[in-house]
Amino acid sequence: MKKRILFLTLFAYIFVAAAAQNSGDLQKEIGQLQEADKNMDHRIDQLAKMIDDILWFNKVGDIAHVDKLYIYGPPKWKEENPHAKGAGNPVKFWTYVFIPTTVDVSKKYPLIVLPHGGVHADFTTYYAHIVRELISQGYIVVAPEYRGSTGYGKSHYEKIDYGGRETEDVYYSRNYMIENYRFVDKNRVGIMGWSHGGLITLMNIFDHPEDYQVAFAGVPVSDLIARMGYHEQGYRDLYEADYHIGESANDNVKEYRKRSPAWNTHKFDGTPLLIHTNTNDEDVNVLEVEHLIKSLKAEGKPFEYQIFEDIPGGHSFDRMDTKTAKEIRLKIHQHLAKHLKPEHPIQTLPDLQKAAYKF
Repeated sequence: MKKRILFLTLFAYIFVAAAAQNSGDLQKEIGQLQEADKNMDHRIDQLAKMIDDILWFNKVGDIAHVDKLYIYGPPKWKEENPHAKGAGNPVKFWTYVFIPTTVDVSKKYPLIVLPHGGVHADFTTYYAHIVRELISQGYIVVAPEYRGSTGYGKSHYEKIDYGGRETEDVYYSRNYMIENYRFVDKNRVGIMGWSHGGLITLMNIFDHPEDYQVAFAGVPVSDLIARMGYHEQGYRDLYEADYHIGESANDNVKEYRKRSPAWNTHKFDGTPLLIHTNTNDEDVNVLEVEHLIKSLKAEGKPFEYQIFEDIPGGHSFDRMDTKTAKEIRLKIHQHLAKHLKPEHPIQTLPDLQKAAYKF
C-alpha cells in the first residue's frame, strides 16, 4: 500500500512538473507568435506604403513633381541605453515633396507644411485632392513622415513621441525645404493639419512663431489629459507603452499636459490661425477644441475659429469629397492665401472643383 501511495505521489509530481514545463513552453511559443504577428503587421504596413507611393504619381503626377526625401530630426527624447553606440544620433525619416510642374526656378513660391494625422499613421493619398488644391494655386508642399509613422518598420514606429520631438521633425522638414530649394520663399510659409496633424500645427507655431506666416488646425487634438479620460484603454496603451511615454496620464499629468496645445496657449505669439471643429466628431471630442479655444481667449490671443454643428462626416467632415466639405475647404484656402499670396488662389467653389477633380 505504501509503495502504491509512493508511486502515485511520484507520478503526480512528474505529471505536474511536465505540465508546468509544457505550460512554460506554451507561453513562450505564444509570445513568439505574438511578436511574429506584430512584425507581420509592420511588414504589411510597409507593403501598403509602397503601393500608395505609386498611387501618388497617378493622382497628382499630372500637375506636380513628386519626390520622397530622406532627412533627419532631433535625437530621440529618451534612449533605452544612453551609452549604446549610436545613442543621441538624429532620428532619420522620409518626407514627401510636391512641386508644381509649372515651377519657374527664377521665382519664389510659398510653402505649405502638411503633417498627417493619426497616433500611428502615415501620409497617404487620402490627402490627394487637398494636395491638388494646393499645387494648383502655386504652393510647394512638404509632408513629413515624422517619428512614429507607419509603413517604415518597427523601429520607426517605436520612436513615436506624440506632442514631443515629432513636432520638431515637422519643423526640420520646413527648414530642409528652405535650405535646399532656392525657389521656396522663407517669408511665405504656412502649416496646416488635421487631428494629430492639427496638434503638430499648433505646437509648431507655439514653438517657432517667427517661422510661419499662417496656420490652420482642423479638429486638432488639444488636451491629451481629457482625451485619455474619454477613450478606451486600448487607445491609452499607445501612450503608456514602454517605448513611448511609459506612464498613464493619471501617473504623470505633467508629461501629458506638456504635450497638449490647450495647456500651452501662453506660448502662442499671434501667427494668423484658423481653427475648425465639428460637434459630432467621433474621434476628437469637441470638448477638447473648446478647451483650446477658451484657453486662447483667456490669454487674449488673436485667432479665428468656427465650431460646425453636426456636419456629416464627423472627424473627416471637411476632408471628404462632398459639396459641404469643399465649401469649408474653400474657407481654409482663402485663409491661407490671404497671408501667403499664391499665384493662382482659389476664389470660388468651381475653382476648387476644377483644381482637385479636373472637371
